[in-house]
Amino acid sequence: MLSAPRKCGAFSTCVASTWIRSDSFDYLKQTIDNRVYEAAVQTPLTFAPALSKQLASDCKVFLKREDLQPTFSFNVRGAHNKIASLTKLQRQNGIVACAAGNHLHGVAYSATKLGISARMIVPIGSMDHQLSFLQNDYIEIVEHGYHFEDAMRHAIQIAQNERRAFIHPFDDPMIIAGNGTVGMEILRQMSGKWPDAIFIPVGGGGLIAGIAAYVKQIAPNVSIIGVEESGANLLQASLEAKGRIRFTNVNCFTNDVAMKELGQENFRICANFVDEVITVTTDEICSAIRDVFGDTRSLMEPLGALSVAGVKKYAGTNGSGRKYVAILAAANMDFDRLRFISERSDDRERLMSVQIPERRGAFQQLYDLIFPYNVTEFTYRMASQHDTVAQIYLSIQTKTDSEFHEVLARINTQEGIRATDQSQNELTKAHLRYLGTGRTEATTTERLFRMSFPERPGALKDFLDCVSHSNHKWNISLFHYRNHGADIGRVLVAFQVLHSENEAFEGFLQHLNFVFFEETQNPAYQQFIL
Repeated sequence: MLSAPRKCGAFSTCVASTWIRSDSFDYLKQTIDNRVYEAAVQTPLTFAPALSKQLASDCKVFLKREDLQPTFSFNVRGAHNKIASLTKLQRQNGIVACAAGNHLHGVAYSATKLGISARMIVPIGSMDHQLSFLQNDYIEIVEHGYHFEDAMRHAIQIAQNERRAFIHPFDDPMIIAGNGTVGMEILRQMSGKWPDAIFIPVGGGGLIAGIAAYVKQIAPNVSIIGVEESGANLLQASLEAKGRIRFTNVNCFTNDVAMKELGQENFRICANFVDEVITVTTDEICSAIRDVFGDTRSLMEPLGALSVAGVKKYAGTNGSGRKYVAILAAANMDFDRLRFISERSDDRERLMSVQIPERRGAFQQLYDLIFPYNVTEFTYRMASQHDTVAQIYLSIQTKTDSEFHEVLARINTQEGIRATDQSQNELTKAHLRYLGTGRTEATTTERLFRMSFPERPGALKDFLDCVSHSNHKWNISLFHYRNHGADIGRVLVAFQVLHSENEAFEGFLQHLNFVFFEETQNPAYQQFIL
């Protein structure tokens, strides 16, 4: 039996101290004796034939369809289990939650169903498109602060001042036990023929902790595998460090509120029961969204397809003939994300840069070398009149990496033509392909940087204001920004800096307090822009 240690005391700004529990919280019993199905439904576990065939290792993949919940995500399970457990007096006083995205939906749905006053504190600008239709006679949504921690502190203060019960997004035993019903259903639905592994998106840890706490006590041989996005691998880093790690910056593609630390109780359970954690890239998540759509004709949000990306990565190196379950955690897709996901989801599309002689007939010669593969992108800008080489970006569709590299090799056998694989070059994929391939003069003092910041309304203006107010010395010679509507804001910017000014310039960069990567030595930059 896994019991939760006693945690009690006054409210504080520490998220782990916002719940009080008994000396022996029995997760197995509490998951079985749940209140989940007053609001949530048992979701189907369906075989994914196209995805299974794609793995080419005789594996079978089953999808746990949490996207079919009334709120289109698993979060309603834990939220309702917690809210339904409140006393009559607590219900009369109402609840407060720090919420965004799927937890916001779950709390609002449960509170409305139970007729409980709920005040939701959300970071400013997060999920604007969802707020209007969630508010009703029971639900009040208040925007406060630009970060999750700011909203959390405000919610805890309201709980103190107004005696409202605080509903944590993940770090609460009743939330965890409610989410554990996903694991309970999986074992029942597989009728004793249990899977070899269950793949679970991590986030703050509420879902994986609940499933792990139940499954490992019933079917200990079933592997519990967490899946996290690269740059947001809180659980992986915390397990390696044998203690919770706090990130300064996280990739928020799959993270509604850019969570920077796991819940205390969530980590304790995961440290006991999670077998492995793997990380996947943004491109792998986008590809998984496409794969799920192929089998279900349903469109997952990035978090919803995270587990499928994990299955695809894991199955290639871990034997054949196995059965895997992937949790489709959520499908509350922000429509603005579709452009970015569509661009990154086609793992058949591969990007290359090509140098060809600046002469008549060279384009046709290049195309003949690529045929019969489909060209999906072609970017060219005339070189300087003093140059004899044309620089080109090309995207082509091939079924495999080997086919793509065969094309590269065929091109590179031709005199005067040089092709380079750019498919894994983030600078090229995110920026250079859109800037074109021309060069500018007087770039000997230019330093190039990729910079990023949390995307929200007004974020670019804040970025520009910060750069402008901090910089009165160095000229900006290149600037590129594209709002994908789904990820962190990405900017490509170049400054003209004399060698004698480098030390002062480094201080300026640190003062900006943005995540940045210098790309001045990137071969793609030197080839196409410098």
